[in-house]
Amino acid sequence: MIPYHFEIKSGARGTASEFTNYITRMGSHSEREDLIATEHGNMPEWAENDPKLFFKASDKYERKNGSAFRAMTFNLPKGLTTEQCKTLALDITGALAGDKPYLIAIHAPVSSLAGESHPHGHLMVSDRMPDGIERSPEQTFKRFNRAHPERGGREKGSGGKNRMEQREWVVAQRKIVADLTNAALARHGHWERVDHRTLRDQGLRRKPERYLGPARIRTMSAEEKTQYVQVRHRER
Repeated sequence: MIPYHFEIKSGARGTASEFTNYITRMGSHSEREDLIATEHGNMPEWAENDPKLFFKASDKYERKNGSAFRAMTFNLPKGLTTEQCKTLALDITGALAGDKPYLIAIHAPVSSLAGESHPHGHLMVSDRMPDGIERSPEQTFKRFNRAHPERGGREKGSGGKNRMEQREWVVAQRKIVADLTNAALARHGHWERVDHRTLRDQGLRRKPERYLGPARIRTMSAEEKTQYVQVRHRER
């Protein structure tokens, strides 16, 4: 079984610009050399050629304490080629973002623990849904006016869910990513699969793998790293 990772976080107002720099390896992140590709879509006319303008505007004009974007991170199978990973990442993006504005970046850093490539996608999605009405950057992020949509901002396609509904939505997103990943693995002749369910739901008693973090890994000897990777493979 291939390890599965999918994470969703809400990005607070004021954090979108820096996050775009992080995933596109710009600014203070430009020295990293693991960026494979970026793509964006469903942007309003004023940000059609530069998604960073859109997320910069969300930082400036989104309501106080509101979410400026939704960030989703997902692993891509190491057994796929770079082009196959790109195709899978775009398939996942289309399924998760729908017609909402998005920016996707694909990274393939080399793991400092096992020395292996670790391809994954970072997806930024705005919940401000397009409705065919042209708005200025400022108006785009104003409160939606249901009676007169042209006077307000874009409607947000989120919220209104109770805790149970939110949990079910997250599980549904996890399953979408797993299904698309398994379809890609099968299409390209790989027998291994991913499972979006928790270890408990899979009937497995082992604990989730502990995240070591780069600081801890830097203190490990080559022998310790080898032993850790061997144990990891035995437990999967």
